[in-house]
Amino acid sequence: SSSSGDEALRDKRARILSRGLPKQKPIEGVKQVVVVASGKGGVGKSTTADVLTITCFILKQTKEVGLLDADIYGPSIPKMMNLKGNPELTPKNLMRPLKNYGIACMSMGFLIEETAPVVWRGLMVMSAVEKLLRQVDWGQLDYLVIDMPPGTGDVQLSVSQNIPIAGAVIVSTPQDVALLDARKGAEMFRKVHVPVLGLVQNMSVFQCPKCKHETHIFGADGVRDLAKTLGLDILGDVPLHVNIRETCDSGQPVVISQPQSVA
Repeated sequence: SSSSGDEALRDKRARILSRGLPKQKPIEGVKQVVVVASGKGGVGKSTTADVLTITCFILKQTKEVGLLDADIYGPSIPKMMNLKGNPELTPKNLMRPLKNYGIACMSMGFLIEETAPVVWRGLMVMSAVEKLLRQVDWGQLDYLVIDMPPGTGDVQLSVSQNIPIAGAVIVSTPQDVALLDARKGAEMFRKVHVPVLGLVQNMSVFQCPKCKHETHIFGADGVRDLAKTLGLDILGDVPLHVNIRETCDSGQPVVISQPQSVA
């Protein structure tokens, strides 16, 4: 019959597609992986990943937490975590993460000069991502937070398809241009069956330090509106504050250096 023929064709397509996808394999020693992503660059994704990881460690002192910088072209975690140097190798030829504030960190920034550009084609980038995922001795981690590069390209798909991911956090400013890309990022994770845990609205409001007047430089509540549209939660609303920028630039994130501050 026509219906049975259609069903057989769908089954055949499913078998062909399943052969083309890599089998997901957990990262040795890592219990849960959370990715922090954004469709657009410059929205504070790395800052969010940085602060999220440290906060997770502070709130759960009994937990071991790691941070992986998967942004090959623009690694920023070494500066934000105040880390320099090359990883040591274990007897099994695995890289040992560098550590600060109790967080185990790995980044392409540890393997190249700070000012050296990464001028690589896609295959080389994918090879580097594979090494960062599989050739690092993480020890035993309860949580590994992965700071993803902006966009919805090869790196995002490779990470999503190669390792089991507990969930994704999408970061965006309230600006319409950023929201368009944030929505694409959320939809991409849904397509590859990664749960989207929620959205973070960053740089939501600026308060003048002198007169205390508040200005919504990038618009007001755009991410909240997007979350409602997508049926997702708002996980945080972060203001545009000079202390957040200064502390990250100095390698002393605000949750460590100024834990009692409003920021």
